[in-house]
Amino acid sequence: MNRHSSGFTSHQPTYPGGFPGIPRESALSDVLDIVQLAHANYFVEGANDATSLPYDRRPVKQGDPYDLVSIGAVGFGILAILVMAFRQWIAHPEACRRIDRILDSLEQIPRFKGAFPHFVRATTLKVVQLIPKDDGADLVETSLLIQGLICAREFFSGDTPQEGDLRERINRVCDAVDWSGFVRPGARPSLYWHWSPKHEWHLNTPITGWNEALIAYVLAAGSESSPIDPEVYHVGWANEGRHRNGQSYYGHTLPAGMPYGGPLFLSQYSFCALDPRNLRDDYVDHWQQVVAHARINFEHCKRNPKGHGGYDVHGWGLTASDGPRGYLVSCPENDHGVLSPTAALSSFPFLPLEAEAALRSFLSYEDGRLWSKYGFADAFAPGENWISAWHLAINQGPIVAMIENYRSGLFWRLFTGAPDVQRGLRRLGFRDTRI
Repeated sequence: MNRHSSGFTSHQPTYPGGFPGIPRESALSDVLDIVQLAHANYFVEGANDATSLPYDRRPVKQGDPYDLVSIGAVGFGILAILVMAFRQWIAHPEACRRIDRILDSLEQIPRFKGAFPHFVRATTLKVVQLIPKDDGADLVETSLLIQGLICAREFFSGDTPQEGDLRERINRVCDAVDWSGFVRPGARPSLYWHWSPKHEWHLNTPITGWNEALIAYVLAAGSESSPIDPEVYHVGWANEGRHRNGQSYYGHTLPAGMPYGGPLFLSQYSFCALDPRNLRDDYVDHWQQVVAHARINFEHCKRNPKGHGGYDVHGWGLTASDGPRGYLVSCPENDHGVLSPTAALSSFPFLPLEAEAALRSFLSYEDGRLWSKYGFADAFAPGENWISAWHLAINQGPIVAMIENYRSGLFWRLFTGAPDVQRGLRRLGFRDTRI
């Protein structure tokens, strides 16, 4: 039986002048409306018609999308739908129905110890290996999905049967994950990224900080059905404090992680919903960490030690993205002259002035060549006169979520206030620095 009504319409806010060629004096709130909506529509109008799941990639211009769905991007897509409802660009019940359809599809995807794989086919929902022997669970992708689901559960808090049913379905998905089952027996305590029923622990990837997967430990510790022991966090993630950094880069002290902080997605993905403000554990002040990471990335592009064409003038932001010669992970230590709009725009809560300057620069770049129906192209290399032909879902989503956190704190409020998240933070020894 089809429980859903057909059709999905969005109500686009208008903007004087349109794209390209937006007047430079335009109010930031108006620009952010357009930018958020365009990127959010990637996950609605641009999603697979049959499953409502977002494609991993879509071409900027005409052409077929990749027949792939990344599970983490589904979580970001849920956040995007919530923004559309919050800003009244779609009706509240319509957003609820959309997420209900996503749950219909998620319930058909194979799971392993309750966790989802990294990739599935958009058309068949069958598992696709990212790398050889990656034919089972991906705990980090699952965590990014659950991040979005928990926000949806907290957002749809009404007493209607539709919202109550949605919350129950979300809880079933979340409760099914065997978090403690991803602590490898006989190994040093840690959550592990992958597990396969055929190859078991063959990929042998412990989740250890600093990286994008902090959210996995918070969710694992907060689980009622299969929580991890806090030791797993202190030994696995924090490496008994050895994940600290403390060095200064471009005049800014980085509390944790690799030199110069690495690609910016490392301190953006988990904080699309987890509120880093006033949040500290035994090792790191997380607000200081994310601000320092963004500041170092910005300063590197501004100073441009490698002399790449177009830096600073046309923006900043190094992260994992498309590149002229294929996918690459950009950072100050691996800088190939490729800027990605998601890196700067997802830094709005941390460096608002610098992010706004980058946004306006991206809009005006070559008379609007970066912009299309679903927002900005994934990346560009101004020194090579190259612009990506693709949108990438995993980079589209954080733009919507992080701009919303900058504007209203919506997801930081919903997610961090959720009972299971609060339980996880307490068990791991997180504390509010205001207390």
